[in-house]
Amino acid sequence: MIANSRAKANDDFEGLVKVLTEKDTDKILGVHIMSNCAGELIGEATLAIEYGASAEDIGRTCHAHPTLSEALKEACMGAYDKPINM
Repeated sequence: MIANSRAKANDDFEGLVKVLTEKDTDKILGVHIMSNCAGELIGEATLAIEYGASAEDIGRTCHAHPTLSEALKEACMGAYDKPINM
């Protein structure tokens, strides 16, 4: 969360978002969110898992800036390629 602009602006940047994917298909298997804002991020992660999304699917989806949801996007980008802000 330290690299998330919204979390910095809110002075609440402790925590992390971790995405677990299937190695061969990049399908999202699980997401760990440890942060005060976890309740705001879990919905997108749940939807992604329900519809069989890959980390690349979420990583390439446009997320508004600055928002906390960018933390999930960054974690997904880190799972399939490289995150922008880390």
